[in-house]
Amino acid sequence: MELRQLRYLVAVVDEGGFTRAAARLHLAQPGLSSQIRQLEKELGQPLLDRSGRSVTPTEVGRAVLPYARAALAAADAVRQTVDEHTGLLRGKVTLGLVSGAAGHAFDVAAFLADFHASHPALEIALTEDSSERMQAALLAGEIDIALLGPTTEEPPPGLAYRTVIDVPLGVAVAPGDPLLDPAGRTAVPLAELRDRPLMCLPRGTGVRAALERACARAGFRPRVAFEAASPLVLAQLAARGLGVAVLPLGEEGPGAGDGLRALRLVGAGLRARIVLARSADGPASPAARALLDRLGGALPDVPESARAGSPV
Repeated sequence: MELRQLRYLVAVVDEGGFTRAAARLHLAQPGLSSQIRQLEKELGQPLLDRSGRSVTPTEVGRAVLPYARAALAAADAVRQTVDEHTGLLRGKVTLGLVSGAAGHAFDVAAFLADFHASHPALEIALTEDSSERMQAALLAGEIDIALLGPTTEEPPPGLAYRTVIDVPLGVAVAPGDPLLDPAGRTAVPLAELRDRPLMCLPRGTGVRAALERACARAGFRPRVAFEAASPLVLAQLAARGLGVAVLPLGEEGPGAGDGLRALRLVGAGLRARIVLARSADGPASPAARALLDRLGGALPDVPESARAGSPV
């Protein structure tokens, strides 16, 4: 009896058939079937019922499964213990990233390349999605860590945040826009956007949530005419005179080089944050803990006392 045969048995039961199990294990189906039959021959009893549309364990198979799973778990624990003592990390870790979270201050490609070089046996995955869906994925354990724009003023129960970017929200407009009057203006009250067509990031992002909360406090709903996941696209639309782009104000302001003018928005809670989000209990795996430690050292830290305005 070999561990790999037990792993194959568990995979067939979990997947309900040989075809899906073979795909999951990256094996040819005939080879997988042959290994299971060898295991059954050695034990002297059929472990799987192949007569139905899906493959199910026999009575003996059901009795064997808990021991097979325990043996595999014990083998994995042995491997993990050795890896921890030697500093070698295995397994998989997933980082979530909201569009716009990585910019000049954080080169995500370079970061992941360096992390992979330090842990070559570790499988690293990167996924990009809205902040709202990534918060749900963190709570469900589908991703380990995320850089996102929080959609609520406080972390949802079960999550912890560390703020790495905290900047004011502003608008980008084309030359000649009425918001630029009087000349030399650098800020605009939120109320002046009441009847203007706006361009903003989609719902489920931190910037959109901050805008909608601030407008609700001011007594109106924003007229969002265009949505785009990329701040660059919003700036390009604004440059064509299609409306007012609501964007985080970076060091150079939105739309630098496009003839756009950036104005700071004046109003409570009009700030954009990017946070390093994780489970409140901490990362579950050694691989995720290593990624969090490396990210923590690579990203800036914005302490609570240094934030201006209401956090969003």
